[in-house]
Amino acid sequence: MSWWEATIAILPNFLVAIVVLVFFALLGKIAKKTCRKLLYKVSANKAVNNLMQTLIYISVLMTGIFISLGILNLEKTVTSLLAGAGVIGLALGFAFQEIASNFFSGILIAFKKPYKIGDIVEAKDYRGTVKAIDLRTTSIQTFDGIEVIMPNKYMFTEPISNFTSTSDRRVDLDVGVSYADDLRLVRDIALKALEDVEGRVDSKEIEFFYKEFGNSSINFQVRVWVDYPGNMNFLKSKHDAIMKLKEAFDENEITIPFPIRTLDFDIKGGENLSVPLGKLFSEKKSSPPNTNPESNVAHA
Repeated sequence: MSWWEATIAILPNFLVAIVVLVFFALLGKIAKKTCRKLLYKVSANKAVNNLMQTLIYISVLMTGIFISLGILNLEKTVTSLLAGAGVIGLALGFAFQEIASNFFSGILIAFKKPYKIGDIVEAKDYRGTVKAIDLRTTSIQTFDGIEVIMPNKYMFTEPISNFTSTSDRRVDLDVGVSYADDLRLVRDIALKALEDVEGRVDSKEIEFFYKEFGNSSINFQVRVWVDYPGNMNFLKSKHDAIMKLKEAFDENEITIPFPIRTLDFDIKGGENLSVPLGKLFSEKKSSPPNTNPESNVAHA
């Protein structure tokens, strides 16, 4: 059989294969549009949406290519292509294991949404605002202005703290008062002073607990729930709570003890500390030591 006769014989199958390929190409575009509409209802991540649309389109198109090759009686070619794709995929999987892990973690983050852009999170000892979420990394800007690029693998598999997912946050203050103060009065004054803290959640009561007998004070902890629209507001609320508590204690003569250190400059217990130290040391330095044995005996 000449090549012309072979071409004529295969021509019907070739035309059918072309029709099948065009059909699957159109079907892939329809599937891509349908996928776009569905994805935007469940995910706002454009990168993930575009990726999924492309994958669906390529999958449908590859199916059409394999069917077309089968119509042309090229089953061995199809088998070789599938085997080659499997080997290449396996090799790439080992070579780019970390990249693939971050990539799929990014896809899962886009669908599960454990955090979003603008949230305040803490991961791997880094705390800041989420600025960008890509398929492989998440960008976090810390409160001192540093941009930290975190792999999505850690953001999805490691524990992270999301401070924005809940609207309220608790301010904890540890304070100590003198043993001479009335503990019931201290409690009442503290609770009243913190009622008007900036951003306080009125529906949650202020909590007050005495904790321990310290070395120089009786220690307690007071807890106030405040709104948490952002880290700066939390710091302002904590600042306001400390100011109000200190002012209330000062007005009612309640003492907050502080550590006292005694510095020993080799001064005898009866010396007057009001004497300038320079003068005192110069006098000690100018006085010669008593080396007369008789004098020592007389004093003895």
